[in-house]
Amino acid sequence: MVNILIGIISGIVSGMGMGGGSILITILTCFSDINQKIAQSTNIIFFIPTSVSATIVNIKNKNIRWKIAIPLTIAGIFGAAIGSNIAVNMETKILKKIFGVFLLLIAIYEAIYWYRKYIKKT
Repeated sequence: MVNILIGIISGIVSGMGMGGGSILITILTCFSDINQKIAQSTNIIFFIPTSVSATIVNIKNKNIRWKIAIPLTIAGIFGAAIGSNIAVNMETKILKKIFGVFLLLIAIYEAIYWYRKYIKKT
């Protein structure tokens, strides 16, 4: 039942385009006691159907700029292959720390964005 709830929460966040994988990996490693590499691998499998679903909705709503999306997708495929090979050969503790720094950088960026938009209003 917990896994279904985790999937629903991550799916909603993914469908909104906010990086459900970050949420999924964090929840799996913190609350389900799953190894970081297993959580990241599970996220990849989770990502395929959720991204297809979100892509179909966004195509129907004409929200995709194909001239930007196609080169990004091609480059992303190569980057994912490189990153996967690096992650597989990396110690789990280091991978976990890198992921934590990544989440921290996202949080700092979002805090600055929120401050500029809603507090400072420049």
